[in-house]
Amino acid sequence: MASSASSPPVIGITTYLEQTRFGVWDLPAAVLQRDYLDGVVVAGGVPVLLPPVGEMNAGVLSRVDGLVVAGGADVDPVHYGAHRAPATGPPRPDRDLAEHTLVEAALANGVPVLGVCRGMQLLNVVLGGTLHQHVPDVFGNDDHLPTPGTYGRVPVKTAPGSRLAAIVGSEMDVHCHHHQSVDLLAPGLVPVAWAGDGVVEAIELAGPDFVLGVQWHPEVDGMSGYGQANAERQRGQVADRRLFQALVEAAGG
Repeated sequence: MASSASSPPVIGITTYLEQTRFGVWDLPAAVLQRDYLDGVVVAGGVPVLLPPVGEMNAGVLSRVDGLVVAGGADVDPVHYGAHRAPATGPPRPDRDLAEHTLVEAALANGVPVLGVCRGMQLLNVVLGGTLHQHVPDVFGNDDHLPTPGTYGRVPVKTAPGSRLAAIVGSEMDVHCHHHQSVDLLAPGLVPVAWAGDGVVEAIELAGPDFVLGVQWHPEVDGMSGYGQANAERQRGQVADRRLFQALVEAAGG
């Protein structure tokens, strides 16, 4: 592990590579919403960005105590043996390859993992599962992504006795922004939360290791943010950062 018993756990967070404007520049850059960073810091960890560049291997995981696989673009359906549906976004092979390698290494080395939105879907795909490529086509509604750039406010219920239920309780409202979801669950993974329409909203790996994926955005359901999330926070409608706290505690153990 990267940290000693007296040091805060180091949490690696995967990032995007996007054309980005900052100052006088408009260049390709590794970017990540600050909410992820704040979530780790508030929980007592030290965030480290892991952009999808260079060689990703098990050695990278030896330098961190926990891993957050962030949200983002659709996982390429080639990785779960499906043809691309019309609603599926363009492939991002850089993230798919890098994050697939990181997840495999984390699982092999017992590094705690929190998958967020795309991160949950990728966890399922890495372990052999498949995805619904467009939730409205399967479940008949767009509650999970009302419009691009806004979050759907979705009530979810958790499985009694699950790791997730011990962290967040039996039910909660969450911020969702996804049009894909788990279809066939990978061996070893257990569904532990559902929306009212039946969409699987969280999964965890059976056994003692901390490996948890949530379809919603806990980094938004927290103490910082902007836009819609900031307005909801001011109205007292935003939850806490219990998932980040649980990850940091597992990483420090």
